[in-house]
Amino acid sequence: MTQEKRIEGFVRLGEKIMQLSEAEMALLAQKASNENPWFTPENIRLSLSGIGRFLQPSALGPWVRKYAVEQTRPKKVGVAMAGNIPLVGFHDLLCVLMAGHKLIAKVSSQDSVLMHFIKDSLIEINSDFADYIFFEERLNGVEAMIATGSDNTSRYFEYYFRQVPHIIRKNRSSCAVILGEENLEEYTLLGKDIFSYFGLGCRNVSKLYVPSGFDFVRLLDQLTPYKDIVHHHKYVNNYDYQKSILLVNQTHFYDTGFLLLTENQNLVSPIAVVYYEYYENQEDLNAKIAAQKDKLQCIVSAQGWYTASIPFGEAQLPAIDDYADGVDTMTFLQSV
Repeated sequence: MTQEKRIEGFVRLGEKIMQLSEAEMALLAQKASNENPWFTPENIRLSLSGIGRFLQPSALGPWVRKYAVEQTRPKKVGVAMAGNIPLVGFHDLLCVLMAGHKLIAKVSSQDSVLMHFIKDSLIEINSDFADYIFFEERLNGVEAMIATGSDNTSRYFEYYFRQVPHIIRKNRSSCAVILGEENLEEYTLLGKDIFSYFGLGCRNVSKLYVPSGFDFVRLLDQLTPYKDIVHHHKYVNNYDYQKSILLVNQTHFYDTGFLLLTENQNLVSPIAVVYYEYYENQEDLNAKIAAQKDKLQCIVSAQGWYTASIPFGEAQLPAIDDYADGVDTMTFLQSV
């Protein structure tokens, strides 16, 4: 397939996604949520909407054409996909195929419905994609590897695929920097970064850095629009469990009735919990964040005031060239 044919195919995929009827979307969401109860119709829509933005001609074409991807022989590139949020493996699929390689993917059992929808749609759009997309249980014979997993599984991936070029991603999470001078609407926007996908994504905010003496009431009051999240059975089970642990351990915490905040120096918090940590001044804040830089996917702040941060509410709206862990996947694929 030529580069232009690949671009055309994905543009048409984007059009199909954005034009799904209510009935089609409802059926797809039902199948996906039956497989994974965390995949609610709202979260599936959010993911598909983001993919639709990736596949706009104004975004996709200029991005691909920055790379020299017309290699002479397609390589077999293995991708071990996560399944924590809907279609989290899509960007790797997009990169491998746009680089002209063959995708050998181990799809997560938690996200197979949606990934098969993407695969089937691409092949329906252009049957040539059938020679480039393969979903397999074992990633044998691959010539390069991209894997996303936990800190534990990453060690396995590093060892098993040590003989081939690879990108191995570990646990990452995201944080918010609060100045204390934000307006109330900005705190509500921050709620999107906390609650989207139930906080299961690496771009979800699980840690707040707040100034000493920060008034949490102003923040917590503005999170009320997200209170219905507690009606999800898996989420509320986590909320109840984490609250019981905090009570038994006599740990101080704030409780909104649907979210728990507690002081903790760790970056990654459990579902339904957000950690916070105080800072004394800008220098102290910079030092705390620098100490976590290898574990941070993104940083959010009001209107993006903090260095290398993005505005509140935009953590789950990455651009097509926002690469996981800051590693340019397309450059890697050019080199294999």
